[in-house]
Formats: sequence, C-alpha cells, structure tokens
Amino acid sequence: MATRALRTDGRDQLRLWLRLLTCTNMIESRVRSRLREDFGTTLPRFDMLAQLDAAGASAPDGITMGELSRRLMVTSGNLTGLTGRLVQEGLVKRKASKDKRQQRVVLTPAGKRAFAAMVADHKRWIDTMFAGLEPHEVQRLYELVGRLKDSVQSSDGRLA
Repeated sequence: MATRALRTDGRDQLRLWLRLLTCTNMIESRVRSRLREDFGTTLPRFDMLAQLDAAGASAPDGITMGELSRRLMVTSGNLTGLTGRLVQEGLVKRKASKDKRQQRVVLTPAGKRAFAAMVADHKRWIDTMFAGLEPHEVQRLYELVGRLKDSVQSSDGRLA
C-alpha cells in the first residue's frame, strides 16, 4: 500500500494526528467486534480484567476502586456499574480495605480463567493487525509514539 508523503504546508501535525486517530479507531473497533463475537464481552470488561490481572502479583488483595479508575481512565461512576456486573457474574469480588473507607477489587478464580481464555486471542488479533510492519519498524514507531506522549504530557494542556 502506498503512503503519501506529508506536505510542507504546516499541517503535518494535523495530518499525523488524524492518521493516529484513524488507526486507533480501526484497531479498537476490530478488537471490540472480536471480543463481542468470540467471547460475548466488551472492551471495558476486558480492560478491567486485564488491569486486575496485571495488578494481581503485586497486589494480591486487589486494588482500590480509585486506582482502578485511574488505570482505566474512567470515572468512578462508570466503574461502579461495571464492577457490580462483574461481581454478579462471579468474575471479580469486592473486599473492604484495611481502613474500611475504600473497597478493593480482585479477580476471582473464574475471572482469572475468563481473562486467560481471552488474552491469547487478543494478542493474536493485535499481532495480525501489526503484521505489515517489520519488528524494527514496530520498535521505532513505539519509540516515536512514546516521544509524542511525552510531548503531549509536557504541553500540560496549554493550547496556543
């Protein structure tokens, strides 16, 4: 597939932003569809299970709702409903924190099994979508997007 070169008319950053957004939306849409078709679940549910799984080794008692909200970049209101549904399904459980003011959330054994069933397929989907890139290109793109992330963070939301 041919790639158009960026023009030097001062709109390169806008074109790049739109291309990044398009790629993100395409990948997310395909992952959402596959999760729904293959596992009858949603991306937010998968993301929550992934965060709890990742935290499991370092936080065997689970993580607080506040920490989970920060990791998932969602409001605590959205998280409360999702957590409630996963509790009803037996995939996660809530636990009181030591100070009793916060709740912790942890994967249940059923939640661990459900996530494990999805994660290999998820990796394969992502690998397939990135198959058109050579490993060194993936590495370079990762580095460049990391620099972009740093640039966005250092702009501190200030707009010109």
